[in-house]
Amino acid sequence: MHHAPDYRHLFSTRRDFLKRCGMGLGAIAADGLLHSADAASSNPLIAHAPQFGGKAKHVIHIFANGGPSQVDTFDPKPELDRLHGQPMPGENLRTERKTGTLMRSPYKFQRHGQSGLEISDIFPNVAACADDLCVIRSMHADVPNHEPSLLLMNCGEARLIRPSVGSWVTYGLGTLNQNLPGFVVMCPGGYPIQESQNWQAGFLPGVFQGTYIDSQHRDLDKLIENIRNRNLPMREQRIQLDLLHEMNREHEARRSGDARLEARIQSFELAYRMQLDASDAFDLNREPQHIRDLYGDNVHGRQTLIARRLVERGVRFVQLWHGEGQPWDNHDDLEVNHRRLATESDKAIGALLKDLKQRGMLDETLVIWGGEFGRTPVVELPQAGANAGKVNGRDHNHYGFTMWLAGGGVKAGTAYGATDDFGFKAVDKPVHVHDLHATMMALLGFNHESFTYRYAGRDYRLTDVHGKVVRDLIA
Repeated sequence: MHHAPDYRHLFSTRRDFLKRCGMGLGAIAADGLLHSADAASSNPLIAHAPQFGGKAKHVIHIFANGGPSQVDTFDPKPELDRLHGQPMPGENLRTERKTGTLMRSPYKFQRHGQSGLEISDIFPNVAACADDLCVIRSMHADVPNHEPSLLLMNCGEARLIRPSVGSWVTYGLGTLNQNLPGFVVMCPGGYPIQESQNWQAGFLPGVFQGTYIDSQHRDLDKLIENIRNRNLPMREQRIQLDLLHEMNREHEARRSGDARLEARIQSFELAYRMQLDASDAFDLNREPQHIRDLYGDNVHGRQTLIARRLVERGVRFVQLWHGEGQPWDNHDDLEVNHRRLATESDKAIGALLKDLKQRGMLDETLVIWGGEFGRTPVVELPQAGANAGKVNGRDHNHYGFTMWLAGGGVKAGTAYGATDDFGFKAVDKPVHVHDLHATMMALLGFNHESFTYRYAGRDYRLTDVHGKVVRDLIA
């Protein structure tokens, strides 16, 4: 069993009180960041040791929203070239929509690094880091629909309300910086499908829920609402907060440890402290120009550099969404759209891996890239509401897809498992999403079977009653 502090008796508070407090940062406290507190434990996010010696101490999850095509990115299939335009032999295709003949990749694959990993030419900067990658080519999920697959990947459960992976990680490890959230989510332009359920705390106390940032903005005051209190300087805020703290403590003394009141006290304190640390972490002008140039001056470049700055400052889990608004869900015009999406993100991802490595941070930072599922090796036929009558895209495919890991103790420069000759179905060493989660927890120092939280009379875990650690992925 995991022996992190027991928060089961906590009672969540909501954002309204903070918004009225005048201390600034009320909005950043939204979505559950500052909801809960334990009267017996002054800080539920204090850093904890894992169950055993995990190498990873932080996670950066780059979520390729919509489902990138494995056969056009990291899983080359020569048979698609050879049999392009012909029916797929052998397999009775079970797809969400009507599909046609085999469709070759419009991109070229080349071997890279000493490992010789084959990577599509749309990812040249990621390919330059091939020897740091652990590519899983045999991923599979449960269904070919975005909503349940997003929740499965992010929460380990496709239908019921369950804590997200980031919430489990912060529950287990706490955070190394008490002046910043332990779990940050950056999704430019608004929420994705299933919205904040993707980073929910579920039945865990709300303090472990992800804090959402709309990373499309450049200006710090827009990036983080209420980051500055324009009415009071820090010194006067401190005086005001100390008075409020004293009044709250007198009120609490007559009520024998009200967790809701304790939550308010903690919320005020953290919001006050974050005015300095959050301003620093999210201000990219504090980075040298050559580092900003390395990541690139687009939305994904900026949010990826912010992710490195957050991890550098002790944040445990950072999730970056890429493709929201114009996702990897390319039912048509795949050649143009996959290249565009890769171009948007490739430079920043390559920069992140190189930057973490040169700073000595890659070994303790687990980087993950992938979507909720993959795409079919066959072309999708024209139909209403899917591909605008075009015959140049691919449908959803949960039977086989690719994700890659880097850093954090993974076996670098390797490809694990395989799909069939056409990239449709995982056939060699299949890795389910539950297995991926179990392996992630092992890299972080937790036994996924005994890392639990008791709720409604039952011990729950991220992997429910499933999952096995894929030891061949761990160095």
